Amino acid sequence: MCLIVVAWQSHPDYPLIVAANRDEFLARPSAPAHWWTDEPELLAGRDLEAGGTWMGVSRSGRFAALTNYRDPTRHVPGAPSRGALVRDCLKASSTPLTTLERIAAQSASYAGFNLLASDGTSLAIHESTTGSVRALAPGIYGLSNHLLDTPWPKVRRAHAHFISAIMQLPDDTELLALLTDPTPAEDVHLPVTGVSPEWERWLSPAFIRAPGYGTRCSTVITQDRAGHTRVAEWSWSDDATLRGQVVHTFQTHPPVTPD
Repeated sequence: MCLIVVAWQSHPDYPLIVAANRDEFLARPSAPAHWWTDEPELLAGRDLEAGGTWMGVSRSGRFAALTNYRDPTRHVPGAPSRGALVRDCLKASSTPLTTLERIAAQSASYAGFNLLASDGTSLAIHESTTGSVRALAPGIYGLSNHLLDTPWPKVRRAHAHFISAIMQLPDDTELLALLTDPTPAEDVHLPVTGVSPEWERWLSPAFIRAPGYGTRCSTVITQDRAGHTRVAEWSWSDDATLRGQVVHTFQTHPPVTPD
């Protein structure tokens, strides 16, 4: 993912709300969110090139999502796919903190990333560029291709819109509107991440269209206090028109802990 806004334990009805965009090269093959045949407990989109995912949920109530950290100087030649880390978080039986601490011990082998993980009870983040692993208090958080809550224009705009949009749930119209906002940042507010000013400008909206690259899908995840989970995903064509939509609803079944 390249833009994630999360409300954790901040809504009277939904302890977890996620609105996220996946930005990727347009030619990279992927599948929309679906129940994986080889991992039947996982609901996620799939990168058909490397086999991992950028975001997903599990039948047990786990959630995980990853953004890349944009810094060309941190390129790691031959690094493994970061999509496998999301899958590992979804399959884990340990707490999010323990899971992320284990991942942190080897994250230097990967290109830079931020990884969010929840088991329905707690939410935690690992920022590989700082080595930080920490639990997150109830609140609303924004994440793009830098550290958590870095005030990039797209993050600030999405965060502000998100606060009002979640009060319209279960209607997710406003959440989709914030994800499809094509407004670029003013040049004076563009981040400086090591790419050209032209690319900074192309990458600055929530919804991106650049040469060969852009927003591939937009996803809204809600989980209510009874464990009812809804995943709605909109897929976008190369010309930014809607290509398809999938909606999955299910009841979480947390694993039984032996007495």
